[in-house]
This record gives sequence, C-alpha cells and structure tokens, in this order.
Amino acid sequence: MTRKTHYVVGGEYADTGFTAIAPGKVLESHGPFGEKEAYDYWRMITGRTVDNALVRYTIQDETDAELAVWYVVGGEFADASFARMAEGRPLEIYGPFARKEAMERWRAITGRTVDNALARYTVEQQGEMDLRRLAGG
Repeated sequence: MTRKTHYVVGGEYADTGFTAIAPGKVLESHGPFGEKEAYDYWRMITGRTVDNALVRYTIQDETDAELAVWYVVGGEFADASFARMAEGRPLEIYGPFARKEAMERWRAITGRTVDNALARYTVEQQGEMDLRRLAGG
C-alpha cells in the first residue's frame, strides 16, 4: 500500500511570478502531515502572511516514491572559478520539483543563459544542497 504524505511548502518570493525565493530568504517546508493536518497548517500560516503579496504557500502531496525533492540552483558568478556570485546577483533557487520537472526547468534556464559563460545552474536534491558552497560563501 502506498502511503501519501503532505507538506506545506513556500515562503517569501522575489516577485509575484512565484518562481524564485526572495534574496536572503529560504524555501520553507513544513511537515510531513496527514491531509487534514496539512490543510490546517496551511490555513494557519497563510492567515499570518495574508498581508504580504509576495508570500505563497502550497500543499504538496507525495507518495513514498516521490519523497525526493529537487531544486535548480545557480545564477551568474563573478568569474570562471564559480566560487562566488557576481556583484549584485543573488543565488537563484527554483523549486521544489520532482526530478523530471527539475531537469526540465534546468534545461529551460540553461537554454536562456547559454551565451553567458559565467552563468551556471545545477540540479540539487534538497537534503544535499550546500547553499554556502553554491553561493560561493
């Protein structure tokens, strides 16, 4: 039997496109919850943040086979050592995604940045992301 778990995922985004977390913020993931508990938590957290148009939370359902969460992480770096982000450029984090969707997003982003030798993006699993390494800090 497949067990289904639910997570409340979100936070403050850079803009109302809700594709990139705001600079200095992190994507929040709360759970796992049962279905009712996830809805109750979502209702509580969205009630507290209703006045901020840049904050969004969603309920994500996952079966045991889908528990791996992936992100596309990167941006424009200062030089070809890819050790630190370019001046005024934040570390970009897109997700969470299932692996297939993360790869599709990575292809779309790298296709748009192919002419920029200092842009680099990777697909990272949630538990293995080292944001300090990725941001060059």
